[in-house]
Amino acid sequence: MKIKIERIFTNDVYCIGKLYIDDTYVCDTLEDSDRVLDQKMSIEEINSKKIKHLTAIPTGTYTVVLGYSPRFSNNKFYKSLGGKLPRIQNVPGFEGVLIHAGNTHNDTSGCILVGDNSIKGKVLNSRYWYSRIIEKLKLTEINKSPIILEIIRKY
Repeated sequence: MKIKIERIFTNDVYCIGKLYIDDTYVCDTLEDSDRVLDQKMSIEEINSKKIKHLTAIPTGTYTVVLGYSPRFSNNKFYKSLGGKLPRIQNVPGFEGVLIHAGNTHNDTSGCILVGDNSIKGKVLNSRYWYSRIIEKLKLTEINKSPIILEIIRKY
């Protein structure tokens, strides 16, 4: 399975994108501000531009695995969906980056939120879209197929 996020807008607070699964548009995304980091940059360069908890991960291609998160382990919503969350692997300069539900940049801390960008600076219906996405990812995991995430800039 291939997930693609096309970042279409950023400002000094947040970044809006479009999420596709196997080339089909699914929903919008909200991340922290895109500080124009790229996976190919050195760790030193990434760290010099990154603002902790306020920066979107570098553009690039990553592997995603489903796993448990201590931050969300007692959350009833995530438990109802099996408890596993999509974790983005080997992000240079970042740790513990997840795809999850949330509404504003205050909910991200470097993670990717999913939903409808129908209000400026927010995504709504996040739990609905997260539920739809996690069900697809769980099927991919059962089939032992890799999950690849590509993040690109379109602005």
